Amino acid sequence: MALTVLHGSPPVQITLRRSARATRFSLRVSRVDGTVTLSLPRWAREAEALAFARDKEAWIRAALAARPVGRAVVMGGTVPVEGVEWTIRPGSGRAPRLEGGALMVPGDAARTGARVAAYLKVLARARLQEACDRHAVALGRRYSGLTLRDTKSRWGSCSADGGLMFSWRLVMAPPAVLDYVAAHEVAHLAEMNHSARFWAEVARLMPGYAAPRAWLKRHGQELHSLMFTE
Repeated sequence: MALTVLHGSPPVQITLRRSARATRFSLRVSRVDGTVTLSLPRWAREAEALAFARDKEAWIRAALAARPVGRAVVMGGTVPVEGVEWTIRPGSGRAPRLEGGALMVPGDAARTGARVAAYLKVLARARLQEACDRHAVALGRRYSGLTLRDTKSRWGSCSADGGLMFSWRLVMAPPAVLDYVAAHEVAHLAEMNHSARFWAEVARLMPGYAAPRAWLKRHGQELHSLMFTE
């Protein structure tokens, strides 16, 4: 991979990625972190790629401008928990809790984001563990482990040895969305592909999965836009 810069206000950094399968130039702008990637055939010259990027400058800048605006998770603000927006209020005790229509967060207000993220991770593990156990029993397969990460490119994955990985941010989505992703990854224990047989397994595990899948495509980037850093 190589880097180039599209000069202007502001300058835009573009990652050039050569691909043996590429037959033409193609651009992708990540809605998560704004990374601009230009894929090009192995035979193409970088000068041609840069000329292509300049020709598409208006499209690139429009795509960057359309990205969801980041929202900090702070005291007095709101955060979605299982599809419902909760106002964050000062609380007592040792751990955040939902109470009286608010998410009560104890401790120093400067650490609100970190404390809310920790609370969501615990809740996400509990919800995903329950969903994966239920779907695995229905499928008649076992998974080897469950890990949580803050991934940007995927909501979940299933390894060849049966390990399941999920983004903990799923717990901010409506429960059916988390359940769909759990069913999707558990189905990979039987079909490590996205064939018709795989989707048949998903449908058997979760009839009506199309609606939560569509929700994730429409609103998933909103979950990524929430910032929990102190």
